[in-house]
Amino acid sequence: MPLAAQAESEKVAVFDFQFARGGPTEPSEAEHERLRRTSHTFRALLAESGRYTVVPTDSLRDEVAKGSDLRACNGCAEDFARRLGAQAAVTGEVQKVSNLILNINVYVKPLRADAPEQVYSVDLRGNTDESFDRGIRYLVKNRLLEGR
Repeated sequence: MPLAAQAESEKVAVFDFQFARGGPTEPSEAEHERLRRTSHTFRALLAESGRYTVVPTDSLRDEVAKGSDLRACNGCAEDFARRLGAQAAVTGEVQKVSNLILNINVYVKPLRADAPEQVYSVDLRGNTDESFDRGIRYLVKNRLLEGR
């Protein structure tokens, strides 16, 4: 059995990715769907790695949606993650500069006292399904899982 599979995986609450505030235009329905697929792919990649157990966040989806931006809510993502029994809160956002320039950011906040937040980022060129899929796969493989 590989070492990664032998070690206990970390329980993470991965919340649906959001668009960062301040984009040049309101996201279209196609962009919202792209974001949903990106959230799903991200969760699947973490689970497949064996390093993480993804705690379902479905039970809090409506409550999260009613609240504000998970990056600007004074720790609400961490509070939600604690309620779910997770060891870390994971949020993601896409910054849209234009249809050509986008950025996916993933924030991992361990819930241990005084643990620093970890930030992972990848730039995209093009606002397409393919660019989002390649971007999130690259971010997980070459940023988040690298060196772990």
